[in-house]
Amino acid sequence: MSRTLFIADLHLCQEEPAITAGFLRFLAREASHCDALYILGDLFEAWIGDDDPNPLHQQVADALRALPVPVYFIHGNRDFLLGKAYGRASGMTLLPEEQVLECYGHRLLILHGDTLCTDDAGYQRFRAKAHQRWLQRLFLALPLLVRKRIAARMRDGSKQANQHKSLSIMDVNAQAVAATMQRQQVRMMIHGHTHRPAIHRFTLANQPAERAVLGAWHERGSMIQLDASGISLIEFDW
Repeated sequence: MSRTLFIADLHLCQEEPAITAGFLRFLAREASHCDALYILGDLFEAWIGDDDPNPLHQQVADALRALPVPVYFIHGNRDFLLGKAYGRASGMTLLPEEQVLECYGHRLLILHGDTLCTDDAGYQRFRAKAHQRWLQRLFLALPLLVRKRIAARMRDGSKQANQHKSLSIMDVNAQAVAATMQRQQVRMMIHGHTHRPAIHRFTLANQPAERAVLGAWHERGSMIQLDASGISLIEFDW
């Protein structure tokens, strides 16, 4: 059966080896038997530069490069600094933050999803600053140890800030979803980021529309399968 798979929000790190092991099994059992694999951001918990010698990064790159199918990557809010060097090492094709696909008769938009969370004004201000190219170049020019310390402080600050935010603020904004889909002229969207796996069906410009949300891999695996019949959300044990 022809199918394309989508995943996001694995947050791979050395402190969670079980998730990494589950991901490697997923690559061998599922991803090796599809037409293409799309990773919609936050593959890693943090990314401070392609020059980070973390052995986990090489292990994942080797596994991705060994896949007999093309792999595509959209940056998330945790790994937005992942660069061309790691793309080459892993065999992944790096995509822009929004990508329209034409697959099996469907036209759909894929993205990480953080840009849709417009009610979280504090995060959107941070994102706008963090995505300035000059600031990214400045950060990547710092010694690796300094980057590690900065990233650790930022993660701690983010966790503390999120504890005081309502769940609704950290979810997508319905108007932002509609505006994005209409701008890209699609009625199907797949994204991650919110860690709220579901398929939402609604009406957009008097036409049926779908928004599929990937789950995080903290306790179980989550993927979306796209084939001629449409999209399916599938959760599975590692």
